[in-house]
Amino acid sequence: MSTPLAWFKSSYSSDEGGQCLEAAYVWKKSTYSGDEGGQCLEVATTPHTIHIRDSKNPDEAPTLRLAPATWEAFTDSLK
Repeated sequence: MSTPLAWFKSSYSSDEGGQCLEAAYVWKKSTYSGDEGGQCLEVATTPHTIHIRDSKNPDEAPTLRLAPATWEAFTDSLK
């Protein structure tokens, strides 16, 4: 399961216009999540960062950012 793309402007963009780049994360919800709610996380992966957020309030929830090695160590510890 995935949610719509979350577009954001490059941190190098300004309010003065010009050549701006927008990027988007592909957020994926756990396959253990159901449509009835519950305690769910969404994860978006990039080569250098794993982004994690609460799926119940994705637009306002803070995002936890981890290095891939840290995320891997965490998920391995759950097995």
